[in-house]
Amino acid sequence: MNYKFPHTIENGNGEKLTFQSIEKTPQGEKVIVEAICKPGCGPTMHTHFKQEEEITVVSGKMGYQVLGEEPKFATAGEGVLFKRGVAHKFWAEGDEELHCKGWVMPANTVVFFLSALFAAQRKSGKPQPETFDGAYLMTRYAAEYDIPEVPLFVKKTIIPLTYHIGRLLGKYKHFENAPEPLK
Repeated sequence: MNYKFPHTIENGNGEKLTFQSIEKTPQGEKVIVEAICKPGCGPTMHTHFKQEEEITVVSGKMGYQVLGEEPKFATAGEGVLFKRGVAHKFWAEGDEELHCKGWVMPANTVVFFLSALFAAQRKSGKPQPETFDGAYLMTRYAAEYDIPEVPLFVKKTIIPLTYHIGRLLGKYKHFENAPEPLK
């Protein structure tokens, strides 16, 4: 999918991301991103299996956590690097909005995936994506992204079953031009 940059998405749950550009580097394409999170808001615990993510606080206070570790905090000018394959989350800590900038590298499918995920959250009106869209994204891109808080039985049985029912019901026409998942 081709996006015009800057490309802004909102999930309706307090998160707004602006993909500023994609830069070519010797290590591959890097997505430059800016985020605004309302107090207490941020992405759920998630894993990028094939990408690293770096976030630097512009203003506000960022709480962040790596799965299995205690929460940590960063303020303006401080940043954190999340290595590929490491489950993590971050949020706006305190009463102020969190404004941060960063990158994800390599770019891979992250712009499409997050755009589709935020649209599915807006569609449901909740932090959880609309059921069929969520099943599509988590099945098709399972080798790239994970939500560790989703129970294994749900990941291995319920989500794939929901995905197949969605295919039978014709629920995925709006994903016709979705990028191929990485292997």
